[in-house]
Amino acid sequence: MAPASVQKSLYTIDDIYALPDGSRAELIDGQIYYMAPPSRTHQDIVGELFGTIREYINSNNGLCRPYIAPFAVFLNEDDKNYVEPDISVICKPDKLTDKGCFGAPDWIIEIVSAGSRRMDYFTKLFKYRTAGVREYWIVDPEKNRVLVYDFESENTGDYTFSDSVKAGIYEDFSIDFAAISSLLNI
Repeated sequence: MAPASVQKSLYTIDDIYALPDGSRAELIDGQIYYMAPPSRTHQDIVGELFGTIREYINSNNGLCRPYIAPFAVFLNEDDKNYVEPDISVICKPDKLTDKGCFGAPDWIIEIVSAGSRRMDYFTKLFKYRTAGVREYWIVDPEKNRVLVYDFESENTGDYTFSDSVKAGIYEDFSIDFAAISSLLNI
């Protein structure tokens, strides 16, 4: 008799919503990934980036909407993928409901922390690309690095915290990481 194979459990969004209050997790291809609370530096960077993006959009009467985690993104419009990117920018209002974003955001930014390094650089990079995200930034304060993946033009940029980084989804918008890093002393 052949040995019994072990079947891996696949989880759904219902399992994410059934987690105890205060638990944070993401679901990628039916696998649950728990998230540790972010550091103060992580939150400072997220706050500055979000404020800069929101100010640009508002001052230009833009149609896109920025959201800060925790904000539900149902990437593949199925029940096996649920993420909470640090920052999501959605330019198609029909993707938005009170529950979150159904489908790929146009622009996602993740701030790397010790516990999220592999997830941000590999798992999410692949998932965001295949889901149809237009642009993905990985901001890594420990490495003083900003990786920019413009999936539409298939360009990749590698920057430091002393650079000004252009957003690919906008013609005239850049984020000055030198100013942010000076403000936050990082």
